[in-house]
Amino acid sequence: MPTKAVCVLNGEIVRGTLWFDQESSKGPVVVTGEISGLGKGLHGFHIHEFGDNTNGCISAGAHFNPEGKDHGGPKASVRHVGDLGNVEAGDNGIAKVNICDNIISLEGSNNIIGRTLVVHGDPDDLGITTHELSKTTGNAGARVACGVIGIAKL
Repeated sequence: MPTKAVCVLNGEIVRGTLWFDQESSKGPVVVTGEISGLGKGLHGFHIHEFGDNTNGCISAGAHFNPEGKDHGGPKASVRHVGDLGNVEAGDNGIAKVNICDNIISLEGSNNIIGRTLVVHGDPDDLGITTHELSKTTGNAGARVACGVIGIAKL
């Protein structure tokens, strides 16, 4: 049975709605939607461990990383489950999102439902630079918007 989830992102300026679709429990998750209010360029895009936004995006915790791996890009063999790389905003500050990921899931051990999706102010370096935060956060900067991922009406 297909599963669908939704996340409404809220920040001071940044807003968006993302949809997560998974056709089967072993299939990839397709993430689509739109984010507005971003500066032009790349912005880190991650699933964080907690669905807690009581203290803004900071209470969402670290990247969702149940296997205790180093941070990496979405296509890397070593990455956090929540490492979805970057979204790219155009001159108008809008990022159109269309990502297909084989690691996150809407059920089972890599289930992202109930966790927080965070958009960051800076590009994710995908864990490949020498910056001290590269292997933990991708040095993606401030959390500019976030929202809890919930089950969507089919």
